[in-house]
Amino acid sequence: MKLDYDRFLTAAEKIHIRMLGCLTVFLTLSMWLLVLEGGFVLWRIRAYGVHLTEIALILLFLLFYGGFQFLLVWMCLLCRRLRIAKRILVWSFMWIPGVNIALALYVRGLAKQEIDHTRYKIRLDDVRQERQLCHTRYPLLLVHGVGFRDFHYFNYWGRIPRELVRNGAKVYYGHQEAWGTVESNGQILKEKIQEIIRDTGCGKVNIIAHSKGGLDARYVISGLHMEDRVATLTTINTPHRGSRLVDFLKKLPDWVYRMVCRWIDLYFGRLGDVNPHAYRASTQLSPAYAREFNQAYPDAPGVYYQSFASLMRSGFSSKLLCIPYWILKKLDAPSDGLVTVESAKWADFRGVITNSRLRGISHGDMIDLTREDYEGFDVLEFYVKLVEELKRKGF
Repeated sequence: MKLDYDRFLTAAEKIHIRMLGCLTVFLTLSMWLLVLEGGFVLWRIRAYGVHLTEIALILLFLLFYGGFQFLLVWMCLLCRRLRIAKRILVWSFMWIPGVNIALALYVRGLAKQEIDHTRYKIRLDDVRQERQLCHTRYPLLLVHGVGFRDFHYFNYWGRIPRELVRNGAKVYYGHQEAWGTVESNGQILKEKIQEIIRDTGCGKVNIIAHSKGGLDARYVISGLHMEDRVATLTTINTPHRGSRLVDFLKKLPDWVYRMVCRWIDLYFGRLGDVNPHAYRASTQLSPAYAREFNQAYPDAPGVYYQSFASLMRSGFSSKLLCIPYWILKKLDAPSDGLVTVESAKWADFRGVITNSRLRGISHGDMIDLTREDYEGFDVLEFYVKLVEELKRKGF
């Protein structure tokens, strides 16, 4: 069933890029025809004035213009690299002569990038199908961060789990609470690990944790003494030394802070949290708590720990995290929007994930939050290589 589903998605991808490719060709032709026909009509009018022939040419030009606009609208709809805000901008200015040609060239360029990337990805999947790069000795347990749950239809990890499974991985989810404390979430993770081991007989798990999930995972290993059941822990953008954003938020009057946290608890209680405690969970992300936590729960011998960080280039790198980025930069240092590089460093630090573009890589980009491909960083390939390396190391 899983294989059939993957084949269906691959077939859908091929149909998508073929349609996009056809639209790209037709859009290019329509641009040339529009420019040539427009120039020819202007020359005829200047040379002979306006007669029946020129009127017919003008009508033909308008027909080409309408076709060009129609193709550009559909290109915007099909090109996934063009986000909603950019689509609105293109549709708002596509009626201006000259500007619409420039916009069409921009959209065509993004479409070509998407076609090339998708074709490369399909060929790569075909080559890798038999290699099972991510078939690790121990199954993977993906542990989410604060403020989210492991929903079935809106996966916290985006397209990443499907890509790992496609390459042979066995993937499980932590299913801890969105606003649970480190201690309560640790207990949930402990039960999940025991369940996985009972079902698979594998003996251990490899944990990949994002954001606060890394603290939950460290607690379950050292605080709940599960070091003999965890082979590796990979933390991604985890605030091991806290985030000064919490100190900034705590400057609010305490009654206001607690009232907002109660609203959060009520909302996430309806979404499935049994014991939400936003006030306590959020303060556990502070530098003060991190110092206490790190002293109380040192790394367990026998478990391989590694960590990664990412970095935004500026506040404009992410619409969701622009304000937290600017605040944290003022208080501390550049970050992924929520966590600085120094805070994310832990044990075997594997480096900072960014790209050569102005955008950089945000906190959400590391879990494929927007399901978007970026130049200079392939989030799916990052996780495939991460798991492939765990396999090579015998985990």
